Amino acid sequence: MATVTFEKAQRWYPGMDKPAVPGIDLEIEDGEFMVLVGPSGCGKYTTLRMLAGLEEVNDGKIYIGERDITKLPPKDRDIAMVFQNYALYPHMTVADNMAFSLKMAKMPVEERKKAVAEAARILNLTDYLDRKPKALSGGQRQRVAMGRAIVRKPQVFCMDEPLSNLDAKMRVQTRTDIAKLQADLGVTTVYVTHDQVEAMTLGDRVAVMKDGYLQQVDTPLNLYDRPVNLFVAGFIGSPQMNLISAVAHDGKAKIGDYHVPVDEAAAKKMKGDIVVGVRPESWRLVSAEDGGLPVSITVVEELGSDAYVYGTSGVEGAPNNVIVRVAGRDTVHKGETIYVTTDPHQVHVFDADTGDRLSD
Repeated sequence: MATVTFEKAQRWYPGMDKPAVPGIDLEIEDGEFMVLVGPSGCGKYTTLRMLAGLEEVNDGKIYIGERDITKLPPKDRDIAMVFQNYALYPHMTVADNMAFSLKMAKMPVEERKKAVAEAARILNLTDYLDRKPKALSGGQRQRVAMGRAIVRKPQVFCMDEPLSNLDAKMRVQTRTDIAKLQADLGVTTVYVTHDQVEAMTLGDRVAVMKDGYLQQVDTPLNLYDRPVNLFVAGFIGSPQMNLISAVAHDGKAKIGDYHVPVDEAAAKKMKGDIVVGVRPESWRLVSAEDGGLPVSITVVEELGSDAYVYGTSGVEGAPNNVIVRVAGRDTVHKGETIYVTTDPHQVHVFDADTGDRLSD
């Protein structure tokens, strides 16, 4: 069983006044694709390096299955690392790069060739085995780096932002390749990224981190639909959720003269200052007579099937920018004022002081 367990694993860098990771508790199931996501400095990379043995664990423990690997050197952990910059040997062919770790392990030549050929078949690299890295595209180099990890047949893959050096189109294609490959191989995978779109599209579950602490560990859809606090709500989603300061009044969220409808669970809990969150796609257009929130359009991003409207609201308490997704053929233009509203079940309510979720 290649489960991965962090038990209050802590990393405290010398000379720092606080730990980079104060003590993470995280259980990753056998064969699961777990993504660690968060802004720069949140501790995700340090957590991955602790698992890989590249960072010392100052306190707590890390297990793979029943085996305590906390103090083991990297070579004894049965982990394969895929790096951001590929880390290929430029003077070696693709085949030699992929076989290098097997050669160091003194695997017989014929077995090495067979393992490399199988990995190349899986990754569509068979026609490139005699080339050197400089003759490959970025996406092909990343596949070679993955092939080098695959041939070792490790218990765990550790991936450090492997798509960050690729262009947008190649990133989407390689993202699909990685997801399919991991599903086919069934190897437990820990993947680090700062890109929440990558996290949402790749992970079986996603762990959102901030300042070394786990904020929420859940499926991508649950993170999107039920963020536990303001940080997760603002971080997950592209474009991000509209977060609007409001005041609780008679079970309603009041923004100036505009009342945002909220669900019953939130209405019973909210007091004083609150923050309401509305996804761009959760707004719907209404007429001025219906009393919606007015939005003066500053930019319209046409995407074909739909469009994103960026605007400002003159209502006191509303944020400077409000984002609304509309149908691509809706006739809205820069300089116009539209009116939007939403439904109670589409509104997320958070406590302004603690940031905790109040909605059902």
